[in-house]
Amino acid sequence: MEGSTTYTITFNELNELTELVYKIYGLDLTGYAKASLKRRVTRLMHVKHLPLFDLRSVLINDPDFFDEFLAGITVNVTEMFRDPDFYKAFREKVLPYLASFQRIKIWNAGCSSGEELYSFAILLYEEQLYKRAFLYGTDINTRVIEQAKKGIYNLRSMKQYSENYQASGAIHSLSEYYIAKYDAACILQKLKKHTLFSVHNLVSDGVFNEFQVIVCRNVLIYFDIEQQQKIIDLFYNSLCMLGFLCLGSKESLRSDELKNRFRIIDRIENIYQKIA
Repeated sequence: MEGSTTYTITFNELNELTELVYKIYGLDLTGYAKASLKRRVTRLMHVKHLPLFDLRSVLINDPDFFDEFLAGITVNVTEMFRDPDFYKAFREKVLPYLASFQRIKIWNAGCSSGEELYSFAILLYEEQLYKRAFLYGTDINTRVIEQAKKGIYNLRSMKQYSENYQASGAIHSLSEYYIAKYDAACILQKLKKHTLFSVHNLVSDGVFNEFQVIVCRNVLIYFDIEQQQKIIDLFYNSLCMLGFLCLGSKESLRSDELKNRFRIIDRIENIYQKIA
């Protein structure tokens, strides 16, 4: 009976499940924080009414389920201009420096459904830097990448996004950057034409370009310490000299070696500039 079904998984079983996922789909989950991953897998089992045996079975026999599995175990909480103080610091301390670059390439790692990347597009547009910029958004989750490409969001969300935008030091109205259609808000094409969204795994994929800015906020906390260090190394190797690494208020550089390669631009919002 369903009432007596248990939806639990031990850490050993979790390790076996991650090995299975890697063997079948090539997705390496070993660097994710185990306690956090365990919670999300357990929640997925509850939501889908799948005990562990059934979860393993459907992963083996139904490749289409993998996207649902991935959506269930990844965290996709995002807003336009989320944490307005971060955008205010970026606007005041990073954008003036970027104005001296001939080309500006920005990598938004863990971009989710794109709201954050379009927020940066707006900032660049307002500073007349968008024409020489290109923004790359990456995420491990195919579903959110497809939503980001469309740039269509719930119109009701725009009230909160507008409040965030105003608190970030806005000089216009957010409504100037989208078209309202029924209950949807569609990001204007002029903000989408210099963007590219694609799937990228921070654990297993490497450097794919050289960037003037890398933004990765509220992502590293879901990895263990060793994997966090590897990802920071990836960002370091992907940044041009004097490029900016933006981690946000919840994450920071821990390695003394790396700290010597960056100077602090904003101590609260953890914005760094590569100097070595």
